[in-house]
Amino acid sequence: MKIFAEVFTKSLTKKGEELCGDSVEVVQSEDGIIAVMADGLGSGVKASILSTLTVRIASTMIKNRASIEEVVKTLINTLPVCRVRQLAYSTFSILEINDDGEGRLFEFDNPPVIYIRDGKVLKLPYRELRVEERKILEYRFEAFPGDKIFLVSDGVIHAGVGGVLNLGWQWPNVAEYLQRLDRRGYFVSEMVDQLIKTCSHLYSGNPGDDTTVVGVGLRKSELITVLVGPPEDRSKDAEVVKKLIDSEGKKVVCGGTTANIVSRETGRKVVTNMDYADPAIPPVGSIEGIDLVTEGLITLSRCVEILRNFVNTYSFSPHFLDDIRKKKDGASMLADLLVNRSTHIRFLVGRAVNPAHRNAYLPEGTSDKLKIVEELAQILKKCGKRVYIELY
Repeated sequence: MKIFAEVFTKSLTKKGEELCGDSVEVVQSEDGIIAVMADGLGSGVKASILSTLTVRIASTMIKNRASIEEVVKTLINTLPVCRVRQLAYSTFSILEINDDGEGRLFEFDNPPVIYIRDGKVLKLPYRELRVEERKILEYRFEAFPGDKIFLVSDGVIHAGVGGVLNLGWQWPNVAEYLQRLDRRGYFVSEMVDQLIKTCSHLYSGNPGDDTTVVGVGLRKSELITVLVGPPEDRSKDAEVVKKLIDSEGKKVVCGGTTANIVSRETGRKVVTNMDYADPAIPPVGSIEGIDLVTEGLITLSRCVEILRNFVNTYSFSPHFLDDIRKKKDGASMLADLLVNRSTHIRFLVGRAVNPAHRNAYLPEGTSDKLKIVEELAQILKKCGKRVYIELY
């Protein structure tokens, strides 16, 4: 069974600093994800440079199948040395999970991983590696849908030290807190948000250290195929419709002409709903075997607007997602399918240009439709989805 990892992260910057000394880099590959979190020595600009270099180098090398020994040696020889302490120092956690659920994690001087399954914190086995006189912990594990993994920087377990809590929050307390949230049914994105808010509260709104949380949620892979517009060559109508019908997972058709082509090629009737859930958005229709049938450009444009706001406010907020679920207009229903109910999205985009949609400022043969799909794809990638576009 294929699984998919969704990554959510939030940080607090140390009081008095403009830049956070913690950095996170997430790399999506064709067969999994790599997430790297680093905590640079000290705080401010120098720490930010150290941690940024660390996550960029580590994620790139791991993606290219370098060994942890090669990564550590490269970091040691690359990071700038602090003139005062004569150290080039950045702690790090490198997490890699492939689509088959095979996971590994390397930790250097960061707080231990918090791994939650079925409401319980698991104690993962590990082995110690010695690389350039540094102790690296290596974990190997099998991940399952529903598992939640949290990487935290020192700022989390030190929250409240010398103030609300004499010794800080400490790892067992943080792990117990996340365990309780999981048992209450919180999403990973919510748990990240709640944890960072609690840290801010314990710091009385003035963080004494850079504070970062990375949350990884595992779920089953879910494909959705979206057919947008007719093919440029009408002889390909049957081929494209067959590709849609034969695809696994959910199926969406955008555009009235496109829906009619699907109806003609499958012999299934298009049923139009004349009830407007939103007066600004054309109503949805239905075709047997298709999960959603919408109008074209207006609906797609509104869907882009919804998801653009979603990403720009950061949010990945379940409350935002719940609001989308409650709405019954075509744009909101499409946004719900793309963000909430899929991990892999394939757009089948027809190149045929509707004269009514021609834009004098676009190159010949290009339509607003393709520009909208490309923007939608970029937004979905920011949400951690894997997106593919096929043109016809």
